[in-house]
Amino acid sequence: MNPITQSEINKAAWGACDTFRGVVDPSIYKDYVLTMLFLKYVSDVWQDHKTRYEAEHPDAPDLVAAMMLQEAFVLPDGAGFDALHKRRHEAGNGERIDKALHAIEEANGTKLRDVFQDISFNSNKLGDEEQKNDILRHLLEDFAKPALDLRPSRVGQLDIIGGAYEYLISRFAATAGKKAGEFYTPAEVSELMARLVDPQEGDDICDPTCGSASLLMKCGRLIRDRTGTKRYALFGQEAIGSTWALAKMNLFLHGEENHQVEWGDTIRNPKLRTSDDTLRHYDVVVANPPFSLEKWGTEAAETDKFGRFRRGMPPKTKGDYAFILHMIETMKPRTGRMAVVVPHGVLFRGSSEGKIRQKLIEENLLDAVIGLPEKLFFGTGIPAAIMVFRKAKPDTSVMFIDASREFEPGTNQNALNGTHLTKIVETYRTQDTVDKYAYRATLEEITENDFNLNIPRYVDTFEEEEEIDLMAVREERTRMKTDLAALETRMEGYLRELGLS
Repeated sequence: MNPITQSEINKAAWGACDTFRGVVDPSIYKDYVLTMLFLKYVSDVWQDHKTRYEAEHPDAPDLVAAMMLQEAFVLPDGAGFDALHKRRHEAGNGERIDKALHAIEEANGTKLRDVFQDISFNSNKLGDEEQKNDILRHLLEDFAKPALDLRPSRVGQLDIIGGAYEYLISRFAATAGKKAGEFYTPAEVSELMARLVDPQEGDDICDPTCGSASLLMKCGRLIRDRTGTKRYALFGQEAIGSTWALAKMNLFLHGEENHQVEWGDTIRNPKLRTSDDTLRHYDVVVANPPFSLEKWGTEAAETDKFGRFRRGMPPKTKGDYAFILHMIETMKPRTGRMAVVVPHGVLFRGSSEGKIRQKLIEENLLDAVIGLPEKLFFGTGIPAAIMVFRKAKPDTSVMFIDASREFEPGTNQNALNGTHLTKIVETYRTQDTVDKYAYRATLEEITENDFNLNIPRYVDTFEEEEEIDLMAVREERTRMKTDLAALETRMEGYLRELGLS
């Protein structure tokens, strides 16, 4: 039997969305499809392992039952995909699926607590009872197709399932408009940020606005690819309940069991704390926070017990520096490094933001500013930048890279390819000045610019235009006038011959 490929699984999973198209908005059906993929995988793994144990121990059903309780996910009787699929023609599909998910949540304790509470297959979002039942019957049939047989004995490594999940999330982001930025950072941007902070074996890695956890997992993947081990820990927090649930399922489907991802508002209520109620510290902190969030929690910040805003209070209607200051506060004293996506205004806006920026620079925390191309991010066409911070820097310089003009153009989204990423990372590592691309600025130069970090102040991308030979232009103009006059004369002759003059 030929091994299943990632693209085949991706295609089959995306095809399962056909049930909803034209009936339900993609922003709604996204969660149903992704949750069903998770349920199908957990069910297939359970059945695959049970079949194997029963073959190995045909006369010891009690032993098989005990072994099944040691599975990564426990599947209660009647809660698996097959049981739901068998009853798909009966009324009550939505209620049955909800009960199955609740039973799985209960059986798996802390692992899946609250993961399914924000999704209801029995919701009237899917239409009246008859339409809802019909849609869910089709969905169960789509996932029962042979192409979506997700047993490990068939698909092999876990990454194929995680890859399909990530593929679906990216496809949903492409159709979700402004909402996309809430749950997905483009894969190439995640990879760039991971390579800039260079995660190492043994690192604690955090994303305080983790979305569906793609950026966190990119950091983990770098360590695994380099060392072949999983000696690292992933931490995250996400404010939107349905997105937090996506993150949890995404992490499990990628085999990332060493994680702690909390649900809640990072600024108003940071949940990643130590036993003595202080903020946890990390070797690596990465994030793509919401751009210029208006209602970010200024009231809570004024009485913040963690001292995150001692360098200044961000503007009431722009929360960019609230997230930056939170991230700064959670870096470990010696090993801490971070990368954060920001809108360009963060680099040069004045008032309170200017004062915060000045203090971060004077404390020698800012390491690099990297300008990205426009239309990279889902839901916004504006160009963004990545700011890199470090707790231990060898000197006080700041590297500026203008990578905004090198990209693969697309109709709706532009993209960075491997060559673009490598050039950015290598330039950052070597710290070499590159004409019209990169410049290493001293603290004195930045101070002279009043701590304005606008990239064109440091990287001169001005292209001299070719000198114009005015005499040659004048001669060309005279020749064209002569040609035009001759053409007019010929046209006049033609018109006379036709009696139209």
